Amino acid sequence: MAGRAGLTDLADRHLTVAGGAGVAAGAKVASLVAGMVAGADSIADMDVLRHGGMARLFSGVRAPSTLGTFLRSFRFGHVRQLDAVAARFTAELARRAPIIAAAGPVTYLDVDDTVRATFGYAKQGAGYGYTGVKGLNALLATVSTPASPPVIVATRLRKGSANSARGAARLVADAIETTRSCGVDSVLVLRGDSAYYGHDVIAAARRHGVHFSVTARQDRAVVAAIASIPDDAWTPIRYPKAVFDEQLGQWVSDAEVAEVPFTAFRSRPKAEQVTARLIVRRVRDANPDHVVVNAQGELFRVWRHHAVFTDSPLPMLQAEADHRRHAIIEQVIADLKNGPLAHLPSGSFAANSAWLALAAIAFNLTRAAGTLASAFHAKATTATIRAQLINIAARVTRSARRSHLRLPTAWPWAAAWQRLFTAATGPPATA
Repeated sequence: MAGRAGLTDLADRHLTVAGGAGVAAGAKVASLVAGMVAGADSIADMDVLRHGGMARLFSGVRAPSTLGTFLRSFRFGHVRQLDAVAARFTAELARRAPIIAAAGPVTYLDVDDTVRATFGYAKQGAGYGYTGVKGLNALLATVSTPASPPVIVATRLRKGSANSARGAARLVADAIETTRSCGVDSVLVLRGDSAYYGHDVIAAARRHGVHFSVTARQDRAVVAAIASIPDDAWTPIRYPKAVFDEQLGQWVSDAEVAEVPFTAFRSRPKAEQVTARLIVRRVRDANPDHVVVNAQGELFRVWRHHAVFTDSPLPMLQAEADHRRHAIIEQVIADLKNGPLAHLPSGSFAANSAWLALAAIAFNLTRAAGTLASAFHAKATTATIRAQLINIAARVTRSARRSHLRLPTAWPWAAAWQRLFTAATGPPATA
């Protein structure tokens, strides 16, 4: 699949790593991605590609030491070249597998960051960030629809002490361009938490004709706007499935929603101010420290408010519910940390940046494989796809100068694997 989508050719064409380390860049990139797909989370683990009968099936595999030298030769410009390879490869995957299935008029672009812990003093850029954990900060953007799980469309590695929104505007612009190149022509809505409630991120979305839905920080202007909402403007809602409110420490099954026009960033020049909707969800505060009571019980209701600043074209209740689904990007982050991002393997910041971009390529390739295999695997985690479709024990035999794979008998996922194999190695689909 990676070969047909042009991974090796793209890397050979766009990567210009100098010296001997940059020779056969396509083969080295393909080896690194293949190792990650097979479960490698460090450079030494890339030896998984050279055991058993692998050499009889695959050619061009490089040794872990060669791959490590290749990564350590990267500079910032080479990382950006690799980002270009990842964007083009994702677009080509989208043309060969329904990884971004159209379902409804809206497609969602989510942005979030995470801190990947590091240890020791040899990691360039490592520092203490907002989590209090020493490490490096990875910024990601994913695209998803109600019918398809997230696909990574942009990544960026920052130093550990970086603010969450640092570089987010540029990443959003890159993510939008990649998403459009994947054939997504529906309405795009950018979703983010309060860390991305800033002019630069929202302006980047608006410049590209993308709507936004960002959690609003509770500053004075937002608090005043919430206080201006009349009591009869609130619409009760009840969740089909209760949600856990971490601030209250309890499960919440109902709430009320209202909206009010709001102009953000009033301290900036008028041309840079943004007017849209402020959608507010309020839930009862059951914390006894916040509730005023008398002998008859609760004296008056106390509410907790959650505000979303958005220009989404959807109705109020649907826009508010869709914004809460932004948490889907956390599944991608957890998936990466359970795979290639279990470690950032090099002391070089540029090498680790390249590792993050390669991890995104491996994630999308695995997602495409699952989509082609079965409806179940289309939404399965990378670990499940790896265990059921990739890391399969098989015998390699030869007959009439042809190689044959003898797969396990009574294998539960034989049909799914056969569909994947046919799609990946069969004749190309007719136009």
